[in-house]
Amino acid sequence: MTTHPTANRVLAHTGARYPIIQAPMGWIARRALAGAVSRAGGLGIIETSSGETEACKAEITAMAALGLPFGVNLPIRFLKDDAMLRFVCESGVKFVTTSAGSPAKFIAPLKSAGIVVYHAVPTLDTALKCVDAGIDGLVVEGAEGGGFKNPEEVSTLVLLQAIRECVDVPLVAAGGIVDGRGMAAAFALGAEAIQMGTRFVASLESPVHANFKQAIVDAEATGTYVLNKKSTPCIRALKTERTTAMLESGVMSATEFAGIQQVYFGGDMEAAPALAGQSAGLIHSVASVQGIIDETIREFYAISARMSTVKF
Repeated sequence: MTTHPTANRVLAHTGARYPIIQAPMGWIARRALAGAVSRAGGLGIIETSSGETEACKAEITAMAALGLPFGVNLPIRFLKDDAMLRFVCESGVKFVTTSAGSPAKFIAPLKSAGIVVYHAVPTLDTALKCVDAGIDGLVVEGAEGGGFKNPEEVSTLVLLQAIRECVDVPLVAAGGIVDGRGMAAAFALGAEAIQMGTRFVASLESPVHANFKQAIVDAEATGTYVLNKKSTPCIRALKTERTTAMLESGVMSATEFAGIQQVYFGGDMEAAPALAGQSAGLIHSVASVQGIIDETIREFYAISARMSTVKF
């Protein structure tokens, strides 16, 4: 039997004004974007999945100097050693999300450093194991989201309900959410926050090339593929000539991501798979981070108020 807390535990854990978290996208989720999200009342996250340890350390230090709430993501499978874990534990960071692997060995050192830890989960089984291991909260990643995915696709709609039915920890809904409608739906299913990635990639403050932002705006709801489902990693990316060929071949070469920075910062949309969620089909313009968050919150409250008056 789960409880129904009225206080928002994610806000208590993060110190953010609004329960809107920016996804930890490699190379993209750095100070420019994370700072804009935190200034607008959300929670900016600094990535470490790029593997650029020293650059990420510098980004964390610079973000901390802003005096704003923020977090750091530690993608367990992609960390070369424990250097980033040790740095985060010593840096004064208050909130960490872990992903891509078991967080069991990370929880004790992080919590000993006074850090709140949420883990990203794509399945109920993983969620239950994380709760048993002592995680503080979960980022529930539905199949709609971009980037690395579980090949056994379960939508955010279903996954949130399945996990909320079994656990009492705070849940952050991730995958397919770009606005207040998605936020209201997620909260109705038991979430206490949302995480947005693709929506913030297509923001004015996002560091990616205009071509990538426009490709997101131009995408339809059917504008992404799930690729490499029979191997690792399984990913969701925009439909391009390159990803269409990958889909048809059924395999993904280990070198496919070599040109990812050319996609992000050079604007060559065929240089690598352009990671993005199905929510690209719901994004119709490039907007400021402040505008995105303000509109999301306004729409969320309007829908919540309307729903409270519904009677049958």
